[in-house]
Amino acid sequence: MMGRDLLFEIGTEEIPARFMTWVIGELDRLARQGLSELRVPFGDLKVTGTPRRIVLLVNDLAERQDDFEETVKGPPRTQSLNSDGEFTAAALGFARSRGVDVSDLTFASVKGVEYLHAVVRKPGMDTGGLLPDFLSGLIKKIVFPKSMYWEEQGLRFARPVRWIVAFWGDERIPVFFGSVESGHASRGHRFMGSGSVVIKSASEYMAAMEREFVIVDHERRKSMILDGIAEIERSVGGSSDDDPELLEENAQLTEYPVPFCGSFEDEFLDIPEEVLIATMKKNQRYFPVRDKDGRLMARFIGVSNNRARDMNVVRGGNERVLRARLYDAAFFWREDRTRALESRLPQLKKVLYQERLGSIYDKSERVRALAGWLVKAFDMEDIAKPVDRASVLAKTDLVTGMVFEFPEVQGVMGREYAKREGESAEVSDALFEQYLPRFAGDQIPKGRVGAVLGICDRVDSIIGIHKIGMSPSGSQDPYGLRRAARGINEILWGLALDIDMGDLFGKAAENLAADDATMESVREFYRQRLHNQLRERGHAHGTTSLVVSSMWNRPLQALRMLDSFDEVSGEEWFVSLVLSAVRVNNILNKIPESELLALKPASSLATLPEQNLKSALDRQSPLVTDALLNCDWKAVCEALSELSGVISGFFDGVMVMDPDPEIRVGRVELLSRCRALFDSIGDFSLLK
Repeated sequence: MMGRDLLFEIGTEEIPARFMTWVIGELDRLARQGLSELRVPFGDLKVTGTPRRIVLLVNDLAERQDDFEETVKGPPRTQSLNSDGEFTAAALGFARSRGVDVSDLTFASVKGVEYLHAVVRKPGMDTGGLLPDFLSGLIKKIVFPKSMYWEEQGLRFARPVRWIVAFWGDERIPVFFGSVESGHASRGHRFMGSGSVVIKSASEYMAAMEREFVIVDHERRKSMILDGIAEIERSVGGSSDDDPELLEENAQLTEYPVPFCGSFEDEFLDIPEEVLIATMKKNQRYFPVRDKDGRLMARFIGVSNNRARDMNVVRGGNERVLRARLYDAAFFWREDRTRALESRLPQLKKVLYQERLGSIYDKSERVRALAGWLVKAFDMEDIAKPVDRASVLAKTDLVTGMVFEFPEVQGVMGREYAKREGESAEVSDALFEQYLPRFAGDQIPKGRVGAVLGICDRVDSIIGIHKIGMSPSGSQDPYGLRRAARGINEILWGLALDIDMGDLFGKAAENLAADDATMESVREFYRQRLHNQLRERGHAHGTTSLVVSSMWNRPLQALRMLDSFDEVSGEEWFVSLVLSAVRVNNILNKIPESELLALKPASSLATLPEQNLKSALDRQSPLVTDALLNCDWKAVCEALSELSGVISGFFDGVMVMDPDPEIRVGRVELLSRCRALFDSIGDFSLLK
């Protein structure tokens, strides 16, 4: 394909890094969709940018649109021709509306009915005439999570637009956005480049900007950062944490990234590692450095947006800023330890959890009661004491100075302060592990104490928030209930905890005085989350639905049952069993409920298929009951496999709805027993 390259640069005040990754994807989508709708072929399309510019680059954009041809259906033949075989007013109007001559109309059959058809053809337009409106429209279509207004026109964008450059080959494309008109001038690096950079064509843009110390391609900036980090790691004999999000953020904060190494006093290494990392990463966007044994070193790697003549000046400035933050952390570390965690309990009464659900203290007391009930109900009384103690201290670190200053270390500080107060490892670790997993794929608690605490805390939140009518809807989930449900399941699976969530929800509902409508909403919410998580693990929709229909309240057994069913789902006997189960339902659903309730076992079964089915049911039904009671899913599958061929043989050998009422009743009673056995396992109709 021969065409010209397109350049479209939107120059702005510095856009926040958190917006850049999003807007690059959004503009890519809009541009591809728009060019497709315009029918303009192109080669490669790339969207990239820096904090001061968003850039669209399209290679080999065709000189013209593709020609347009479309066959359009009109009125049926009966309305298109009169009795003399001439076109009616409806046919003539159709031709006129489509811009075709009436002689070009044809008839074609659609689902057995003949309709008038017109072939509409439009020659493609020159691309140059389409680009001004296309590019102007792109700017207006970009919607940021947060936008600014400026100028009297009420323009909206992430930050004020200061310049626009638009070229198709060496032809400037006129684009307007408020008072800004596209021109030849871009801008170089704010510190190292020129205030104005003349662009003469799309093909020279990237090289021209690089001469002005602007690396437009954000992927290349990431590579520059990684190369610089690797060189520093070799020089200091350490390694930095692999953090893709931090790398992306630094790339989107810079136009010409220059990694550098800084240091701080060894005395700060006495502060818990998580606090140091939070200070470096969250506040300063630095990469922490570890030695060969994985211990933090008193060093950090920063990324400057300026290649200064003397990088020692840049290094020193960053070290001073970090040192001030670390002095604050060291102060809180000392001050917080002057008071025991338990002494902070009264402060929790002043911290609101939710205005209709009380304070953090109120929530902690509910979780304590629920956790105490859980360990007794599910044979975990060996951890009752540490669970109770951890429940008391669970949220006390929220009112420490360190967590107030660095909220992301909640739980971490509870663990560290508890250790230094002499609490047991079970209790101390639980104060941190109650929050695990924090996100999908995160680690889960290692111990049962933290697991129990975390599960009960999440259950209290799910019930409470549903009770006040703020359950998740669409993309809205302000209290993170979906994440809470996911966390519960991950813990149960990871630690093999066979907890009946129906019972646990019921006890939490008592503590919160939640009504039946609330609990039905909770159960439906939890079932859906469990179903989604099991599907994410690669299980089929049908078998997942069957398992969740009967075992939603015991997620560990639901997973084990699903694994067993998936192993046999492709086997011939299982496929045949599903068909038989559906057939059983179809037959019984046509019989009045009153007749089914009045069924009695037949006094005699004359045919061999009937006798075989009765014998199989007599033999396998107790086995299935015992296997379900013991959650022995392999035994359930074995019993079903024995039953499958017998049911198929029954359907092949007899007519269920026999004219003789006595024979028919006996056969229906056998099918009723089959359905009862199937229903005890799950809804097999979901496998259709």
